[in-house]
Amino acid sequence: MSRKRKALPLLENVTIEAVAAEGKCLFHQEDQVVFVPFCVPGDVVDVQIVKKKHHYCEGRVERFIKKSDVRTEPMCEHFGICGGCKWQNLPYEEQLKAKQQQVYDQLSRIGKVDLPEFSSILGSVKTKEYRNKLEFGCCNKRWFTHEELRDESLDLSTNDNSAIGFHITGAFDKIYPIRKCWLMDNIHNDIRNEIERHAKEMGMSFYDLRAQTGMLRSLMFRNSNTGELMLLVQFHYEKPEDEAMARELLQHIADKFPQISSLIYVDNQKGNDTFGDLDLITFKGSDFIYETMEDLKFKVGPKSFYQTNTEQAYHLYSVAREFCFDDSRDDQPKATDELPLIYDLYTGTGTIANFVARRARKVIGIEYVPEAIEDAKVNSQINNIDNTEFFAGDMKDILTDDFIREHGRPDIIITDPPRAGMHADVVNVILNAAPRRIVYVSCNPATQARDLALLDKDYHVEKVQPVDMFPHTPHVENVVLLCRRS
Repeated sequence: MSRKRKALPLLENVTIEAVAAEGKCLFHQEDQVVFVPFCVPGDVVDVQIVKKKHHYCEGRVERFIKKSDVRTEPMCEHFGICGGCKWQNLPYEEQLKAKQQQVYDQLSRIGKVDLPEFSSILGSVKTKEYRNKLEFGCCNKRWFTHEELRDESLDLSTNDNSAIGFHITGAFDKIYPIRKCWLMDNIHNDIRNEIERHAKEMGMSFYDLRAQTGMLRSLMFRNSNTGELMLLVQFHYEKPEDEAMARELLQHIADKFPQISSLIYVDNQKGNDTFGDLDLITFKGSDFIYETMEDLKFKVGPKSFYQTNTEQAYHLYSVAREFCFDDSRDDQPKATDELPLIYDLYTGTGTIANFVARRARKVIGIEYVPEAIEDAKVNSQINNIDNTEFFAGDMKDILTDDFIREHGRPDIIITDPPRAGMHADVVNVILNAAPRRIVYVSCNPATQARDLALLDKDYHVEKVQPVDMFPHTPHVENVVLLCRRS
């Protein structure tokens, strides 16, 4: 006979003390810290503990007794259920303070290296409709809130439980239906809601994430500052006639929304929604859109990486470029043959590489995704940039001491790795290459701090510039300039 679990406590009349990691807040209860989402410092609440560990607990707000003065009204009807924008109830200036502190805490506590005074975080130009890419799941089993489950007037067993929306944290097979998302231009809401309506009208099945059956699987939207709009629809065919049904849905959407300049679809039979290794079919228009930055134009395909906040990406890359070329220094070369050789690691579609190329002798970009490298080459061609060279492959396999001997020792290395940071082998090659400067762009200051500690024996941190790319979320980008110790 199994042991009955002890009921977890309800903590009453507690005051939220501070912002914590991952978009949560915290308070202390006896000798433990309790983390709670969807509240702000100063809120007085009742908290139901949902997870208890030795040194911390996790809880959820059961009742608001008094709402904090440090609070703003969330703009989204889905706030508190959808986990995408956990800080909508925190004024933007307070979000920026928390992100600035997050960067400082992680670099100082994890990196344990000497740090200069940080520059003030660069806030996002837009705080609504700032994203150029959104992905939605389609599922035959939508997620229900606690309130819906307790509502006896709802017969959940007979309702159509299929939906298009976002995955719920901790329930990979459940989708919470989204009527309106504020993160992208509103046209995507109209298109997504119409796809859901018309698919149901057609009798199209929605995907079952556990059984891996069902036809309508996922949507990806991309827009650009050139006014172009891309939609990629993933299907999961089960019968020979399914493609005809898919094309009927696509034709309906193409007719109703002529704004879509790139309409693409794919039959994905895999166990996950990734499509990097699949052949995509263009139903309407082209298979790419363009983004612009200064006088440069960038081709972005459905498989391409491009910063999801277009306007703020310009400010992020401007910081990286400024850190590469500090014009206040007298040792900056002037003659063409004295311009620096730059390596751009994790180059993506070559955005940073092409952005700095006109002030470099040559830029060598390395990226894991072959399609992104092909886009990078095209981006150089369409911008008449002839001093870039791009290589596809795993960074630790491509960037070796032999590679540097063949292609030249870099004067400057720009590195913009994924959230996991740089592999230790890559750090060692950078140390052996001994560039005079390293510009480290990071979407995860914690792993950036770890890497700074590994580089610290030969490099000191000269500048730190946090940049907010993702308003209403705890995520923050950070750019660090490292200079070689003399």
